[in-house]
Amino acid sequence: MTSSFSLASRRSFLQTAVVGAGALATGLAHAQAAGPAKATRNTDTVRLTWGRGGLPALAKNRGEFEKLLAKDGIKVQWIGPFPNHAPSLQAVTGGSADFGFGGSTTPALAAMLAGSPLVFTQFAIVEPRSTAIIAKDGSGIDKVQDLVGKSVAVNRSGLGEFLLVAALEKHNIDRSKVKFVYLNPPDAGPAFAQGKIDAWSMWSPGVDIARTEYKAHDVFFEGRDLDFLIDFNSYVTHRKFAEENVAIVRAVNAAYAAEAKWISEHPVEAETLNQQDAGYSDAVRDTLVKLKRRWDVRGVQDAKFIQEFQKASDWLSERKILPQKAKVTDYLARL
Repeated sequence: MTSSFSLASRRSFLQTAVVGAGALATGLAHAQAAGPAKATRNTDTVRLTWGRGGLPALAKNRGEFEKLLAKDGIKVQWIGPFPNHAPSLQAVTGGSADFGFGGSTTPALAAMLAGSPLVFTQFAIVEPRSTAIIAKDGSGIDKVQDLVGKSVAVNRSGLGEFLLVAALEKHNIDRSKVKFVYLNPPDAGPAFAQGKIDAWSMWSPGVDIARTEYKAHDVFFEGRDLDFLIDFNSYVTHRKFAEENVAIVRAVNAAYAAEAKWISEHPVEAETLNQQDAGYSDAVRDTLVKLKRRWDVRGVQDAKFIQEFQKASDWLSERKILPQKAKVTDYLARL
């Protein structure tokens, strides 16, 4: 694509990379020079949050995850389901859970910038990307320009909001011309179904269910229309838990990585398990199977990925989706 948005965005990303890569590499180098953290552990139980359609849900329902951790004498307690990342982050911050459920890096960073004592333990890139802005068939909203004067439901500081911002910027539309309606998915779905909002920016499987049940179509599709990755799946824990239970964090990371590998190699079985858990139609399941989603896990020691994450974070802060710039190396667990 050669739109002004993509060229400007790539130019901005390159400038950020040149300015920030040195400092970022230095920070990672210092952490690596200190050597691996001591394998601390003060508990035999780990409490993991989960939400339907995500990696933890599949891990919970398939059962192999718990068997793998049991080899290290670790018991798993599942907390949930959570509708989106923000409440799972609150559970970890408040002490009722030990790990977030693998949601978006953006609300996680927003919580960290607001003072939540959280750190990232691992990340995942899921391809193809499937978040989309959708509108009902016959609504007259068929392209991004049609959103002018309309209301769009998004989750604040999350995938929904950043995708709408990116779509408007790509098509040179000022944000003030579109009404951002901040709703979490459990409220946005009914509002979209009842026509209280004109469009919805949402991720799988919610967006896939809405297309089928509410006769909706894509206005802007992340995997097709967005030129770069701005957001990633992320796993977080309390900073104190990460310091006192390095051995458990490592074990959970390894178990999630094994689950991600299985999902990537078994899309039909994985999407069928998701369907059984969430209760959606065969049509939705078949749509997700066709995507053949692949999970690529990245660790906190992956310097190249952390640079990509820093650039994405800077893009979000420049557009006020994040309230201020974040130095992402300040929020990585030392493993």
